[in-house]
Amino acid sequence: MNIVIFGANGPTGRQTTRQALAAGHSVTAVTRRPDAFLVTGPGLRVVGADVLDPAAVEPAVAGQDAVISALGVPYGRRPVTVYSAGITHITQAMAKRDARRLVAVTSTVLFGTAAPGEGFLFRRLLEPAVVRFLGRTVYDDMRRMEDVVRESDHAWTVIRPGGLFDTETVSDYQVGTARLPGHYTARADLAHALLHHAVEDRHVRACVDVRTTQGTPTFLDLLRKEAVGR
Repeated sequence: MNIVIFGANGPTGRQTTRQALAAGHSVTAVTRRPDAFLVTGPGLRVVGADVLDPAAVEPAVAGQDAVISALGVPYGRRPVTVYSAGITHITQAMAKRDARRLVAVTSTVLFGTAAPGEGFLFRRLLEPAVVRFLGRTVYDDMRRMEDVVRESDHAWTVIRPGGLFDTETVSDYQVGTARLPGHYTARADLAHALLHHAVEDRHVRACVDVRTTQGTPTFLDLLRKEAVGR
């Protein structure tokens, strides 16, 4: 299968690229810094392009069976447009190049509901502090991104992970179309879910929570990980 991955040089993008290559797919990895992209392997094509440049996005989408958006930026005070502008250019390129399958990453907080069994402290204090202050500009643009995806005619799936952390292997993670218990998602599990949904056409035109249940970090670890982007 021919798969293009935008945001390929981020932590999630690199995981997804490695897993896709290991599964035997042909991968086009799109990154602004191709010289810094260290993943290698048969079937890999690295393309230097900025997702904010529609003229650079369209050639990368040509001939692809599936498109994965693993775009991510760290928390900050400045307005964020990478998610919404990037996915706009991606969906426009898909329409021009007759690519139908799109899988993209946002966040579990966009469900707008507390996780089942959530404690008072996290529900009332910790998560609101992250959503409304530390990550407000990021989550605002993720919402705009999801609006663009929903308005498209593509066979889309939005993956909404929890707080991201790194592991070496894929776990027996949980998947659901409503918010799941727990706070965290391993990047290996997120990458596996992105690839699985792209290849198998799972949960088309739906938002999906992905949750890791084993070996998860603390809340302070979560903040440190989120601060460096996806």
